[in-house]
Amino acid sequence: MAVKEGDILIRTGRSAINCKGCLWPKSSDGTVIVPYTLSSNYSDWHRNLFKTSMEEFEALTCVKFVPRTAENDFLNISSSGGCTGYIGRVGGSQYVGLGINGCMFRGIIQHELDHALGFYHEHTRSDRDDYVTIMFENILPNDTSNFDIQKTNNLGLAYDYGSVMHYNKYTFTINPGKPTIVPKPDPNVPIGQRDGLSVLDVAKINRLYQCNVCANLLNNNAGNLTSDNYPSAYPNNANCVWLIRTPSNQVALKFVAFDVESSPNCISDYIKIYDGPTKTYPLLLDRTCGSGLIPPIIASTSQLLVEFSSDGSVTGAGFSASYSSVRCGGTFFTPDRNITSPGYPNAYPPNLNCVYTITAPVGNRVSLTVNDFQTENGYFCFSDSLKIMDGSREKGPFCGNYMIPTITSTGTTLVLTFVSDVTVQMRGFQASYIFSEYYSLLYISSSHT
Repeated sequence: MAVKEGDILIRTGRSAINCKGCLWPKSSDGTVIVPYTLSSNYSDWHRNLFKTSMEEFEALTCVKFVPRTAENDFLNISSSGGCTGYIGRVGGSQYVGLGINGCMFRGIIQHELDHALGFYHEHTRSDRDDYVTIMFENILPNDTSNFDIQKTNNLGLAYDYGSVMHYNKYTFTINPGKPTIVPKPDPNVPIGQRDGLSVLDVAKINRLYQCNVCANLLNNNAGNLTSDNYPSAYPNNANCVWLIRTPSNQVALKFVAFDVESSPNCISDYIKIYDGPTKTYPLLLDRTCGSGLIPPIIASTSQLLVEFSSDGSVTGAGFSASYSSVRCGGTFFTPDRNITSPGYPNAYPPNLNCVYTITAPVGNRVSLTVNDFQTENGYFCFSDSLKIMDGSREKGPFCGNYMIPTITSTGTTLVLTFVSDVTVQMRGFQASYIFSEYYSLLYISSSHT
């Protein structure tokens, strides 16, 4: 198999620069189904990376990668052969090389999958000379074909320096420190990221496949999101998602306004928040409506999905929220779970300020047990410490090897704040919690009086 542009496979009898009719077909519901198989050499960790990489497509477009059952056309994803693949659907068992050594990154996986959907490298699109200069003097003559301009359909969308399909500025250079691609007019514009799909990558997929979806990618360190038309009334029959993907750390989401039609069990209009890139992930916040302010939300990773849905009747002003990235913390609504300091049981990092919010359903209480606890022991716990807030009641701060007693909330929420300074770091803490019905607690208490 011949390779062009570093990772594009060329099939005998098929042009790599003319891929008409190679799109994957749509099903009756408008979904583009792309079946695939994975090499048996991939570990569970690799398979989970494939899962999360593919799920971004599903969350933001009408493309859905699904394990193959009996489909004739499918992606045969192999753990050998480097990072390579064909452009578009070629039929039958379609080889995609994603080697265990060197290719196991979300952006690289998405790069090869985007090739399979029919996309070329961004720096080879037909109008690229308006946006970048190719420095051929820094490229070996045998490698210059990797920068050939293609006859592309640019879909009426802007050139994307931040595309996951763009080379970095030193690709194929023969002179270390000398670029092969220089952006215009600003040569310092970053190009060639492999963090994941860009906003324009998503827009191009949706336009090429004519996806009828309301989906938004927010991929900066911090930003804002609002319902459509906010602060005016949101439209009827809306169904939109916002995928927040910060470059690192965990997503923190804070609502500054919330006004959604109230209904029993929020069956009409509602918002949901998922702890991951798609609706298959655990809920951080189940159906919520009305006008009460939503507490701050912290995801367990750098990805969080917000879903908003409205029916055909009453509307409200909607919502406004801001997001940022935090190093640690979390928001917990599940009935029971373990919570640990970052790195536990190894030493936690310096300069932490971690907030963990545990919220039980109405009529329940949170019972928290700290099973292991060790921090730097400082005067009045000014250095490293754990503080637990039960409403306005403060428990702690605790530090050293203190044996923290089990704490049961008087309301529905406990908030843990763990801080560390720049000096000594210890193993931190490991805690667990369960939800208990308030009336059961009352009965147990009264039966012992």
